[in-house]
Amino acid sequence: MAEECCTPGGNIMILSCSGCSNVGQIANQTAVELTKEGFGKMACLAGVGAHLSGFVQSARDVDQMVTIDGCSVGCAKAVLEQADVPLKGYVVVTDLGIEKNKDLNLNQKDINRAKEAVRQASGPAQPKRSAKCCCG
Repeated sequence: MAEECCTPGGNIMILSCSGCSNVGQIANQTAVELTKEGFGKMACLAGVGAHLSGFVQSARDVDQMVTIDGCSVGCAKAVLEQADVPLKGYVVVTDLGIEKNKDLNLNQKDINRAKEAVRQASGPAQPKRSAKCCCG
């Protein structure tokens, strides 16, 4: 865990839509890839939506969060609103010029565009430092 505090973006919670269109799946794949790259950590939007106390409290308490919606319907945003979780960073994939359709063969260029938007929406990358942190 110590290495996470030293990774820029390592403490960012990422919540994403995973809807049944290309843009919903781009939102989800964006969260997966950023997590694998060490930029933030994907969290369970369904747990927040189900009002499971640990998931809701974690989302309320996190310092940095980015929520990714596939389209302007805004399901992920609505889940947070229903759970009284403040919206922090927010990205809508269709706002990036990516057209919504039912083609689930995702384009890596679209995913990369969404990843860059999430990085920008997260604000300045300020790794948290704690007493247990390897980087002092």
